[in-house]
Amino acid sequence: MIPVEHIHPMLVHFPIVFFLSLAVFDIVVAARGKDVTGRSYAGGVSTGIAVLAGLSGVAAFYFGGMALDIAESHGFHSDVAEMHESLGAASAVAFAIWALIRAFLWWRDIRLSGGTSALVPAIEVAGAALVSSTAYYGGMLVYDLGVNVAKAAGAG
Repeated sequence: MIPVEHIHPMLVHFPIVFFLSLAVFDIVVAARGKDVTGRSYAGGVSTGIAVLAGLSGVAAFYFGGMALDIAESHGFHSDVAEMHESLGAASAVAFAIWALIRAFLWWRDIRLSGGTSALVPAIEVAGAALVSSTAYYGGMLVYDLGVNVAKAAGAG
């Protein structure tokens, strides 16, 4: 059975990849003058990726909270963990809200045009920066501080 504190590190890669892919996909599609919202082909793909990013972000945050509780029950405490947790919460909420907005735009077949269509990739670039910052602090927890992995690493 996989220890619950190891589920978070496995899940976190999904929202990272989904949101970075979403930003790149929408930048390329928007640069080609196509719709990234509504029920176009690109809009459907983009919305699907956004929903997957939102769902996986919430799941990663949920299991991250459990992993932090386990680490703290073993005496761990760090400002890095607090920063990672805060950024993780912001990422999960932002991605969930973005997923809902994108799903609504797709469902109602709302196609943004003109200057407003550039807002979609711009928001996603900000989201990519947020997830990258969150991942940076997560990497510090694992690679610099050995949170929830030090015992496993020494067992080899």
